[in-house]
Amino acid sequence: MGQSLVRQYTHIVFSTKYRQPFLQPYIESKMHAYLAGACNDMGCRTIKVGGYVDHVHILCNLGKMVSLSQLLQRIKGHSSQWVKTQHRDLREFYWQNGYGAFSVSHSQVSKVVRYIENQHVHPCLTDL
Repeated sequence: MGQSLVRQYTHIVFSTKYRQPFLQPYIESKMHAYLAGACNDMGCRTIKVGGYVDHVHILCNLGKMVSLSQLLQRIKGHSSQWVKTQHRDLREFYWQNGYGAFSVSHSQVSKVVRYIENQHVHPCLTDL
């Protein structure tokens, strides 16, 4: 086989430092768009980004040229720098060091998308 095909659906979750509620409505959609763009720029096609005031969920196809740790290091670092320029209330913004990452089978992608879309209703990961 002369080419490579990778379809690795990954559900990533990470929180603001100390679960501070920084992701208020005035910045939430911009942050989600920024994270989606950063994932796409690294070759990880974004399917859905969502979350709540203190955490985000990303469902993407992990690209064949980037490791999960490289992806998270880049998107968390760049988004943290970017968001601090958006509003004076966000100057103390930081992400927590850790993250959760879970593989998702193709048959469950739509279920995870709905779960991410409903974060304002059920922001707890145990509802999945």
